[in-house]
Amino acid sequence: MDTILIFGHKNPDTDAICSAIAYSDLKNSLGYKTEAVRLGSISKETQFALDTFSVPAPDLAAEPLRKNHAVILVDHNEPSQSIDNLEEVNIVEVVDHHRISNFSSDQPVYFRTEPVGCTATILYKIYKEHELEPDAAIAGLMLSAIISDTLLFKSPTTTEADRKAALALSKLADVEMETFGMELLKAGAGTENLDPTDIISIDAKLFKMGSANVEIAQINVVDTSNVQSRSEEIKNAISEKIENYDLDLFVLLITDILTSESLVLALGAEQHKFEQAFSTTLKDNTTFLSGIVSRKKQVVPPLTNAFAD
Repeated sequence: MDTILIFGHKNPDTDAICSAIAYSDLKNSLGYKTEAVRLGSISKETQFALDTFSVPAPDLAAEPLRKNHAVILVDHNEPSQSIDNLEEVNIVEVVDHHRISNFSSDQPVYFRTEPVGCTATILYKIYKEHELEPDAAIAGLMLSAIISDTLLFKSPTTTEADRKAALALSKLADVEMETFGMELLKAGAGTENLDPTDIISIDAKLFKMGSANVEIAQINVVDTSNVQSRSEEIKNAISEKIENYDLDLFVLLITDILTSESLVLALGAEQHKFEQAFSTTLKDNTTFLSGIVSRKKQVVPPLTNAFAD
């Protein structure tokens, strides 16, 4: 039997990478033959987590995958965010914490989604359901995923389940959660050495909203001024991507992890939908949204509603 491949979404964030590794570890301990792979480059934040817990990065998946190859999706379920030939492979499981959209399968699938802040939180529950515990390294990666996705519990996506899982995992990993959490977030917050294409691609997801193609990217910083000073070159990179990928709207959230606020760049033929969704006016394709830090909970739903009007 072929090895089951486990992977998160394109342009993977820390949850996508770490949850793939953790779920592969769990499935293998249960007697399955699986391998964690990735669909994009490793971010600085994720690399910090991997280095801290001495875990190698998953190999890059060789696309397209062979027809009917068995796969497990973590941290996503929308085809636009996955491998290009998703309709040709055999999806046997999905574990996710996002909206369910445009997903279908020819065969029954173990499909587990929960309204929590992080996929790793669900995986921790699955470990416990099997009366197992991750080792220190895997626990550290799962903790990293939860901290990343919840912005150290500042995000409105945070639930009590995320907090309980993180506390338990921090003990298993033997790290002080607050200290490690800030180190992790700051490791991924710098943009000084990134070119504009990297800034808009590191954590970008494509969404189908009505008939529109909407890409929403997010990058965390500790000071928005550096990105603001480069806004023209960043907007040029966004305009190029809109043209090359036939996008109707591109939104970039530049989130300050210290103030929990976001500077936003929005470009595209449908940018008025962004203004409608957030009752704001873009000036030079730019606006500031106080308290907006979560793409999943605070940006995708109102935009989806705006495109439904």
